[in-house]
Amino acid sequence: MTDATTHTPTPSHTARAGKSAAVNGTRWLAVGSVLGLIVLGLAWELWLAPLRPGGSWWAIKVLPLTLPLAGLLKNRMYTYRWVSLLVWLYFTEGAVRAWSDSGLSAGLAGVQVLLCVALFVACALHVRIRLRAAGTEAVAADKARHAAETHAAADPVAPQPSSKA
Repeated sequence: MTDATTHTPTPSHTARAGKSAAVNGTRWLAVGSVLGLIVLGLAWELWLAPLRPGGSWWAIKVLPLTLPLAGLLKNRMYTYRWVSLLVWLYFTEGAVRAWSDSGLSAGLAGVQVLLCVALFVACALHVRIRLRAAGTEAVAADKARHAAETHAAADPVAPQPSSKA
């Protein structure tokens, strides 16, 4: 939507583009954080600092993290909501191991905590941005429906175009 005479974007178009960029940014931060947690969990438990020499069965802890990838990539709001709760299990593990382990394992736990915080922030912002946009669209749709039903202006305080030709 641009003004035909000046070819400049209208404020609503600019706002929509900003929201779209923010939604995409939070989506990719969430996907990147989940992938980071998966790679970190596998490397940690299989090669870098496993609980037992030669690797640990604790590597299977990353399996639940593979489930939300499709929903995050498809922008499913429900996925962002439940991942923001699931991430606290991994945050807790990272915080406990950062405090109790030593050496490389403590450093890896710190990285896990940072990835968990990034994932939670991405999910929370994503949901907030989309709900706010949906609320604005719902208000506009409600105004239009009311105007159509009552044959009144959608915004009664906005200046009305004159019907004189």
